[in-house]
Amino acid sequence: MVKFYENSFSYDYQWPAVTLAYFLRYPNPYSKHVVSSDTLSSHLDPRTGNLHVTRLHLKRGKLPASVARFLPKIKESYILEKSMVDVKNQRLETETRNLDWEGVLSVVESQVYIPGNDSVASEPEAAAGAGKTDVTTVVRFESRLGGAARNTQSDGMVGEEAKGGWFSNWTTGSVQRSVELVGVRRMREGFGRRREGMKVVLEQLREGGFVGVIKEQRQGGWERWKKVWRGEGVERMDD
Repeated sequence: MVKFYENSFSYDYQWPAVTLAYFLRYPNPYSKHVVSSDTLSSHLDPRTGNLHVTRLHLKRGKLPASVARFLPKIKESYILEKSMVDVKNQRLETETRNLDWEGVLSVVESQVYIPGNDSVASEPEAAAGAGKTDVTTVVRFESRLGGAARNTQSDGMVGEEAKGGWFSNWTTGSVQRSVELVGVRRMREGFGRRREGMKVVLEQLREGGFVGVIKEQRQGGWERWKKVWRGEGVERMDD
């Protein structure tokens, strides 16, 4: 069973700014669940001139109850992110996937960032950062939970709950559909917060530039971000 979620939207910023903000998006007030981000590799393709970056994000959060019953001890998850920046054609392609509990729910998200059709600005507008960037997102959800559980049962290694009661009343397809629908719902709910987090970083870039953002995040801004992570002073911001 496979489900897809698609979403398209635009940022009111030029493509170079949005691309830079993508790599600087953590931390921000809307990403309290992101514990760390590490760059595993980065290189320029000598043939195409494209930049390829691989990063690893550690995220913390509660799983939905319908999924947590199978993974009650999972509190953190590693996310692998691969990206390609084509500066010549102004195109950013990204792919993220979960590395944990793939057997329960595999989530692969692909995004493409390109200049908007109406992003051609006059010189004064360009100097002021006017323009748009279109983002297309496709997320693929796949659960093998029901099949995996039944294979385990045939091997005689299944718990009491799976032998009868809740799990025995579910078909393989219904288990998979339920988990996939949970993933789609959570993804849809989180898109708004992700966009707002990017906008925070984009505003920081507009006000202080790259150096300003780095200084904000690594020096004086750390205490403010720590307060955000503790939930202080952000009553209007939902995680």
